[in-house]
Amino acid sequence: MMSSKIEIKNYHTFISQVKEQFKNTQIKASLSVNSALLEFYWYLGEEIVMKQQEFSWGSDFLTKISNDLSNEFSDIKGFSKSNLQYIRRWYLFYKNTKVEQLVPLLVKIPWGHNIVIISKCTNSDEALFYINKTLENGYSRAVLIHQIESDLYKRLGKAISNFETKLPALQSDLAKETLKDPYCFDFLTISEKYNEKELEDALSENITAFLLELGVGFAYISRQYKLEVDGEEFKLDMLFYHIKLHCYVVVELKVVDFKPEFAGKLNFYTSVIDETLKSELDNPTIGLLICKSKNNTVVEYTLRGMEKPLGVSEYKLNDNLPQNFKSSLPQIEEIEKELQKLQGSDNE
Repeated sequence: MMSSKIEIKNYHTFISQVKEQFKNTQIKASLSVNSALLEFYWYLGEEIVMKQQEFSWGSDFLTKISNDLSNEFSDIKGFSKSNLQYIRRWYLFYKNTKVEQLVPLLVKIPWGHNIVIISKCTNSDEALFYINKTLENGYSRAVLIHQIESDLYKRLGKAISNFETKLPALQSDLAKETLKDPYCFDFLTISEKYNEKELEDALSENITAFLLELGVGFAYISRQYKLEVDGEEFKLDMLFYHIKLHCYVVVELKVVDFKPEFAGKLNFYTSVIDETLKSELDNPTIGLLICKSKNNTVVEYTLRGMEKPLGVSEYKLNDNLPQNFKSSLPQIEEIEKELQKLQGSDNE
């Protein structure tokens, strides 16, 4: 590949520059600093792509770089050929975006997270969404993989609501971005024919997974929360408090299609919570109805007549995921293969 004297000279110049850059930025002495390492990776990815374009060097080029850098820096694991391939792929994935704005974000999350994102996202907009969510919420890699595989990018903020007319602007925007549609209950093992109590039982028994699906900020208070109105007793399905929204959230579950009367009942529950539980420091209570399916037009008409801020979403069990979601979920073999790759990249 590099038989001519000119190509050999060009390569020696290139590899010397890379080695010098690595030494000058003192990455070897500060591998615990993620941003320093990733800034070097970005530089290296850019140099690899540029040199391959300039000199038409093929894939063997990466093998030679790997050997030379690994020999020079024998205690560094990040110069394997597979990791160099990820570095090159990482740079190419983002090179047509506004790099000066993006790179400062990329270097703030671990390298393993970056690999997951470019491996599972289809474009830079989707990738940026998960980068920001990782930074906002401190996602572990396992949680990040779960959020991507459950297609959070397409679901977040998609619930139908009347928040714009029932909440102040800032509260409305944050509330809309808090709810999803559909909610993915793929963590449940439940019989084919189940009722609302069985669904509620299953979610309560898997409350950690349910809170993860609801999103950051939800704090679980109770199920079958009792309300007393003029001597009559009522029970709402599940009650939460949202730390960022500073309000109570009433969650009602329905295992059938949406019906307008469901919203009326939820409107009643939120009114009672506002009167009996909400303090002066709390924002208005929000109601969330999660049903098996819905007609969006019917939901929109129904919510126009409600006084309280309500949102309506669907839920999906694992066997009922839409085809476009199924296609984005990897097979077991693919997950195992990817995890094996990523295990070797944790400390790179």
